[in-house]
Amino acid sequence: MKIALCQLNSGQDRQANIAAALKGLDEAGAKGARLAMLPECIDYMGPIEGVKENSEPFNGPSVEAFAAKAKEHQMWVLAGTLRTTDGIDARCSNTAYLITPEGKIASFYNKVHMFDVKIKGQVDFLESAVVKPGSSVGFSAIDDIPVGISICYDLRFPELFRAQALMGAKILFLPAAFTMFTGKDHWEVLLRARAIENQCFVVATGQWGTHAPGITSYGRSLVVDPWGTVIACAPDGVNTTVVDLPMGRIEDVRNSLPSLANRKPEVYKDALL
Repeated sequence: MKIALCQLNSGQDRQANIAAALKGLDEAGAKGARLAMLPECIDYMGPIEGVKENSEPFNGPSVEAFAAKAKEHQMWVLAGTLRTTDGIDARCSNTAYLITPEGKIASFYNKVHMFDVKIKGQVDFLESAVVKPGSSVGFSAIDDIPVGISICYDLRFPELFRAQALMGAKILFLPAAFTMFTGKDHWEVLLRARAIENQCFVVATGQWGTHAPGITSYGRSLVVDPWGTVIACAPDGVNTTVVDLPMGRIEDVRNSLPSLANRKPEVYKDALL
């Protein structure tokens, strides 16, 4: 499967952000991608106070535009946006949409783990103040290949990825906006760990660069194979990186080192809660 990682530098101008994302999708289509993957929060990257006003309803204008590109290029699109929620909760959702080559929404996933982090002098963010956490595991299929979908901070919770693998996922997708401070030490390490643990491909597309004063993302969009080898890494900047996943690699790794099959859940299942 040929996958395009569209690394972006979204800011506070919603229309400019969507235009940049559409350009990335055009580049992916021109390179023959079967799936184009955009980062987290394509529509807005800026101060937390602006999150709510830059969210949109389910299947709103940006998703409609991405769906049109999916249909135009006959490719799948995975896109991370801010979605208005229904009901009395005023917060929005941090949502990843999976769109078919026919321009239809196949599934969507709402980010479960909120980035509520305060690292003195480096990071101070309370995502849960403006984003409502999701309550289900992201799981779908692309051309009959089962896949898992998570978002950014979810990466630090291996239980979520193991659940996807046990559901049958072969590829684990992660749209993200990892901070520069945490990304330089943790991004590649965590992505490779999730791939090794679950013997799946891990595909992660990140935001890159400075979005607003004090808000900078690490970028370095990555593809990791089931052995934990990095087979593609985007350079710094706004760019589209294309890689063809050798899907046979999954069975090769699982047959030669059957760690998933060798699990003993009856021993430690009670301790996982």
